[in-house]
Amino acid sequence: MPRYSIAGRSTVAGTTVRAIASLFAIAGVGAKVREVGVCNTTNTAVAVALVRFTNATGVGAGLTEGEYDENAPAPSCTGFAGHTADGAVGQVFRQATLGAAAGSGVIWTFGDTGLIIQPGTANGIGIICPTGTGQICDYVIDWDE
Repeated sequence: MPRYSIAGRSTVAGTTVRAIASLFAIAGVGAKVREVGVCNTTNTAVAVALVRFTNATGVGAGLTEGEYDENAPAPSCTGFAGHTADGAVGQVFRQATLGAAAGSGVIWTFGDTGLIIQPGTANGIGIICPTGTGQICDYVIDWDE
């Protein structure tokens, strides 16, 4: 099963329902999320959370997904930069407060089976700021297809 990745700096400050970055499945292809990392870019603490979205409303610009193995097929799932509208947030999988220092961060891993995103264009995960004032963060999402 090939492994893929998206990474970058958010283009929006997240809110409780607006992601700084997200990953969505497509019809017929899902994902096994292996790792998600988020780092603070400022000297102000910020709360971040990884959530399941139940629709793909207001996703931002598509990101360039990369293969761990250059010989792997192109990824099917799509990463998106900061959302432009509020999404429907479902389950919260992880939450953390990033310290008041640039570079303060968290890495969430999902073990043996991964965090599953079922096939379907409305199925995805995203990084939000569940409370307080959102801000710009760096992120990485790794998954298998």
